[in-house]
Amino acid sequence: MSRGRAPPPNVDELFAPPPEAEGRFRRHLIAALGFSLGHSDVIGLAVSGGPDSMALLTLTAAVLPGRCMAATVDHRLREGSADEAAMVARHCAAIGVPHIILTPDHPIIGSSLQARAREVRYRLLAHWAAAAQLRAVATAHHLDDQAETFLLRAGRGSGISGLAGIRVRQHIDDMLVVRPLLGWRREALAELVRDVPHVHDPSNANERFDRTRVRRVLAPDGPIDVGGVARSAAILAQTDDDLRALIAMLWDERASSPSPGIVDLRIDRLPYQARRNLTQRALATVRAEAGIASPGFGEATSIEPLLARLALGETATQAGVIIKVRARATWRFSPAPPRRAH
Repeated sequence: MSRGRAPPPNVDELFAPPPEAEGRFRRHLIAALGFSLGHSDVIGLAVSGGPDSMALLTLTAAVLPGRCMAATVDHRLREGSADEAAMVARHCAAIGVPHIILTPDHPIIGSSLQARAREVRYRLLAHWAAAAQLRAVATAHHLDDQAETFLLRAGRGSGISGLAGIRVRQHIDDMLVVRPLLGWRREALAELVRDVPHVHDPSNANERFDRTRVRRVLAPDGPIDVGGVARSAAILAQTDDDLRALIAMLWDERASSPSPGIVDLRIDRLPYQARRNLTQRALATVRAEAGIASPGFGEATSIEPLLARLALGETATQAGVIIKVRARATWRFSPAPPRRAH
């Protein structure tokens, strides 16, 4: 009787995650979604090709076989990005996950390149999610990303909203974005894809980027406990949610709009944090109604210098909005006039 070779493992067995990792991810995915998926529901995966996103792909394909799709955004910002996207496409084909490569219509240029690339990435993903009727899109943000974001924003003077860090669930451009890996360390995800094709983005080692320098401080043998930082961000996220509910009630009581694109806000007897959050909302409201897109503005933007000037009764501008102190402790927000050319 001849001895033949054992049959090679099939693709599912070759790239299957350990059972304990699969079970843990299933729990985290359900918690991130906030609801149970129906039998016909499909979720999307943002997969760049790095170890983190390939771990997300591997885990989701195991937990939701036949019920996930993947997209790779090729920003076309560096040589080799098209090859990386093609690698992801080949692997998705091998494991039976539908995949698409998304590219921007126009080159991404200008300052704050990473922020601009992020905006383009989420816009492309939102269009894809809507066309494919996906219940949600998952990204591979993890525990180390959360700690890095917290420290970066703390260094920039961000308030509670900014320090709350990366949310496990949020809506971006009408797309539900979930982050089921926020409780996972970078090293654990890299171990999961040790035998899975993946690439390393050279920008992650580029010292020009603040995040790269912060990452050194958060190394496993570094002085800061990554888990502790992430727990602080989670506590602040809950605090921020509670504060938002209170701010919504105060907004109804104290904000008025004498005409479109103008907001009057009564700030008498308000504690500082309430003034801060109402000011953020007033700025966002005027910008939206007036169609102000530049300069950029978001929840992580520091407005402390603005509040200090307003507290002194001075007129100030921020994010394309001018704020004037009026009688009866009222601040008026309106579009700032265009700057004169010299």
